[in-house]
Amino acid sequence: MSVIIWITEGTWPACVDAARERAGDADLVLLHVTDDAVSEAAHGAFAGLLGRGRPERDPGTRLEDLSRAAADDLFDEAERRLGRPARRLALHGRVEQQVVRAAQGAELLICARDGDRTHLGPRSLGPAARFVVDHAPCPVLLVWPDTAPGLGSLPPPP
Repeated sequence: MSVIIWITEGTWPACVDAARERAGDADLVLLHVTDDAVSEAAHGAFAGLLGRGRPERDPGTRLEDLSRAAADDLFDEAERRLGRPARRLALHGRVEQQVVRAAQGAELLICARDGDRTHLGPRSLGPAARFVVDHAPCPVLLVWPDTAPGLGSLPPPP
C-alpha cells in the first residue's frame, strides 16, 4: 500500500513533513496536479484571435512548458525535504477529481488546508481540499501548512 502526498505550491512542506513523521516505511507517492484551464484558455484565445497558423507562437504551449518545469522543481524540492526516494505522479485536469482518482487504493492521503488559514473553521478548506476530504476513497490526514490559529480565531456561533 502507498501513502500519497498531495503537493501544491505554498503548502507542500507541511505535507512532506507529515509524511516523514508518520508514514514509516510505506511506499511514498508525491502527487502534483496541474489544472489545464489556463493553458487551454490561452490556446483558445490564440486560435480565436490570431488564427491557427504559427503554432510556435501559441502562448498556451509556453504556459504548459512553464507548468511542467514548476512541477518538476516542486517534485525535486519535496523529495529533498522528504529525505528518501518517492514515486512521482504528475497529473493534469480538474485538480480535486484527479486527487480523488489517484487516492484509489492508497493507504493514506496527506494534504494541507488550502483556504483561510487565519481562522479555525470550515473556511480553512478551499474548494479543492473540501472536495477531496469529502470524497477521498481512503483515510485523509489533513495538516495545517502553518501553525494552527488559536481558539480565539473561531467564528462566533450562529
